[in-house]
Amino acid sequence: MFDIRKIQEKVIYESIKAESSADIANEVVYGKNGEAKAENNCDWVKSAMNRLENRFEAEAVKNIRMNCQCGYGMDEKIALVKELKADAANIEEFTASEKAEAAGLFCKDGELFLQFHFCPCPMLAEVDRLETNTWCQCTTGYSKILFERAFACKADVELLKSIKMGDNICLMKIILHDPVF
Repeated sequence: MFDIRKIQEKVIYESIKAESSADIANEVVYGKNGEAKAENNCDWVKSAMNRLENRFEAEAVKNIRMNCQCGYGMDEKIALVKELKADAANIEEFTASEKAEAAGLFCKDGELFLQFHFCPCPMLAEVDRLETNTWCQCTTGYSKILFERAFACKADVELLKSIKMGDNICLMKIILHDPVF
C-alpha cells in the first residue's frame, strides 16, 4: 500500500541525517520521545517543520527540504518536458503549446515559470495553512531535478507563491543555466 506519510518520514529522515546525524534526524521526524508518531498528518507536517526550523539555519532548512522530494511520477514528468522540448528552439517555444500551458509552464520576459492552481502535495491535503514555506521546498527540489534531467543543465528553482501560505497559486521560477535544446 502507498503510504505517503512513511515515504515522507523516510526522505526527511535521510536528508537530515546527511546534514547532521541519525539522532537529530530521529528527533526532528518523530519528536524527542517519539510523540510525533501519534500525530495526524496535518499536525505532523507542522510540528516536524517547526522542529526542523528550530534545529537548523534557514539555508540548511531549505537544502534539507529540497532533498526531501519523493520522486513520485518523475519519469512521466521528465518524458513530458522532453517531449515539449523536442519541438522547441528556446524557452518561448517550449512554453507555447497548449500541452505546456496545461502542465502549468509559461514564459514571461524570457523567464520560465511553473504554476499550479492546486497544491500538488498529498501530505498537505488536510492542511489549511502553513506559517512558513519550509514544507513546500521539497517541490522546488523536485522541480530542480526534473528540469536538470530534461534539459541536461544546472537549474535553480525559486518558490514565489504557495497556496498553503495563502496565495491563489503555487508559483516557481525555473532558472536554467545553459539549457540544451
